Amino acid sequence: MAAISVAALTYSHNTTTPPSLVAVDLNLPKGSRTILIGANGAGKSTLLQILAGKRLVTAAGADIRIKDCDVFRNTPPGITFLGTEWAMNPVVRSDIVVSAFLDSVGGYRHKERRDRLLDILDIDLDWHMHQISDGERRRVQLCFGLMVEWDVLLLDEVTVDLDVLVRDELLTFLKNDSESRGSTILYATHIFDGLNDFPTHIAHMRFGSFVTQPSTWPITQESALAAQFPPATLLFKVALQWLKDDKAHREDLEKQGLKRTRGARRNETVPSDSETFYRKYDYTH
Repeated sequence: MAAISVAALTYSHNTTTPPSLVAVDLNLPKGSRTILIGANGAGKSTLLQILAGKRLVTAAGADIRIKDCDVFRNTPPGITFLGTEWAMNPVVRSDIVVSAFLDSVGGYRHKERRDRLLDILDIDLDWHMHQISDGERRRVQLCFGLMVEWDVLLLDEVTVDLDVLVRDELLTFLKNDSESRGSTILYATHIFDGLNDFPTHIAHMRFGSFVTQPSTWPITQESALAAQFPPATLLFKVALQWLKDDKAHREDLEKQGLKRTRGARRNETVPSDSETFYRKYDYTH
């Protein structure tokens, strides 16, 4: 039984925009730790939110399961999703002491695990949530989200605010937790330093589809990725090459008129409306 399985998933945020996910198929074994690699807008966050049950899929034929249970009709216990939007919530920016906040969400029921995370994340229980930095607030989020044991952990760029030391200790904790309990992690990130020894699998998304399905890591002579990279290639180099390939592919589509062109518009002969306006009222000269 796969920990996470997705079949024939196509998803659009609304009826006027192209799909964010197109014919996605995915199978992740229990106990795996998979890194999702892809450029901004590749569909990683949307996929994680759907797996967490935060976005409803109504398209016919799509089958989305965690622990062999339908995510929407029979949501299984043990799923934890941590994304970047939590720290922006006004509720967690109010004047509440961290110790009281953690107790209010059940921290007293998970004292041993909570205390271990407090040490790893270097949290001061006397912090006031409205006075601390974004990085410190992110630490509180991680303690809150991880103090209850999880079977499937969905992470969307949640280490972006952490300093190198805290991030390294957190990743070590997550790796050990996954190995000791056989729990599964799917992690979308753009930070690859210090991550080389973390995953069991890596995958590559582009324009809402998988270019490379989850493949075993590290790369060996027998692995599926050996056709693209030599054995023992660092994760950073793999991610960098894939992102370069993504950009080259997008630029080729732009030349064919199949994608909107990004970057400077050097060939325009007629000024834009904003340029015309600001030239008329430009008092800087």
